[in-house]
Amino acid sequence: MVKQLVCGDKVLDLSSAVVMGVLNVTPDSFSDGGRFVTVDAALHHAESMISEGALIIDIGAESTRPQAQQVTEQQELDRLLPVLEAIKKQFDVIVSVDTSSPTVIMESAKLGAGLINDVRALQREGALAAAAQSNLPICLMHMQGQPQTMQLQPAYESVVDEVHNFLLTRIEACLQNGIAKERLLIDVGFGFGKTLAHNLQLLAQLSSFKTLDCPILVGMSRKSMLGAILGGAPVEQRLFAGLSAATIAALNGAKIIRTHDVRATKEALAVVNALLDLGENNNVA
Repeated sequence: MVKQLVCGDKVLDLSSAVVMGVLNVTPDSFSDGGRFVTVDAALHHAESMISEGALIIDIGAESTRPQAQQVTEQQELDRLLPVLEAIKKQFDVIVSVDTSSPTVIMESAKLGAGLINDVRALQREGALAAAAQSNLPICLMHMQGQPQTMQLQPAYESVVDEVHNFLLTRIEACLQNGIAKERLLIDVGFGFGKTLAHNLQLLAQLSSFKTLDCPILVGMSRKSMLGAILGGAPVEQRLFAGLSAATIAALNGAKIIRTHDVRATKEALAVVNALLDLGENNNVA
């Protein structure tokens, strides 16, 4: 598995788990919709997350929360590109773009994006070709169905096996379309077409996905699975559960933790990374 990821003009060290900060420039995201829709607000939040330790800023211009409505490519471009351009001008950080659109992939690459994070795993028409041409790393995520309907009745015979097989199929599709293995990351898609039981099974067996030989990205921050575990806790009261989930994920092989709560997650990962480093190097005092 790669320990360094070439992200455009930057190299990301994945020898230890790192933090990806979430920047939603949408009016309707489940956690922070509407808060960062202006360039100034987005820049201020990006600066805050970078100062707290985020090595990657993940910009999303299409909400993919349950029951979210699809946006047009032009809406996505209008929301995303000014923010991407401003962040690249002002900060020395890897910018990830959360998109499934071939056009958005190409336009983002032109403006200096370092990573494409696709919840649809390059299944849209033209996405594989755009991703190959972009020459950027791609995160392939599993989702059952589409955001509008994915949480209505998610069902699997074996969620771990089915997610594993889906990701393997998408990796093979990438390889067949000129995308090198060292450019690929995987995400099991917590909360995307999955019940609480499905999510917990995936978390418990996350280490089994290391056999796919791609860095694992995980996003559980503030999600409804945490609220359900906590008896219906609202979004703003899910921090500590999110840190617990992130810690478990990192201990089981996750290399990128996508989160709204950067400083706290960075500190939790410092403990995990110290422990894992100790296992690799018994000379650590």
